[in-house]
Amino acid sequence: MNLRNVIIIHLLAFACVSAMAADARERGFISKGMPEGEVLFRIGKPDHEAFIKSVRGQPEEKSWTYFPHTQDPQTLTILTLRAGVVVNIERKIAR
Repeated sequence: MNLRNVIIIHLLAFACVSAMAADARERGFISKGMPEGEVLFRIGKPDHEAFIKSVRGQPEEKSWTYFPHTQDPQTLTILTLRAGVVVNIERKIAR
């Protein structure tokens, strides 16, 4: 197997894992205390990210927003993370 084929196989495997990770139906199962990495694995990257507090030497605080999706219709999900851990979850009906 040549290098080109190996690269193609790796890219296809990565694409499959990424597609599985971004399951919007999982948004309702995110819980407080969940690490940032697990959130990314279960529901994918946020549609919007904002820093609430980013002071050198202190835990970073940010919010991740997930817009409504066909698998999670009319629901806006906002996660607040502090030091890489979910500390607050808001799920709002968005029409």
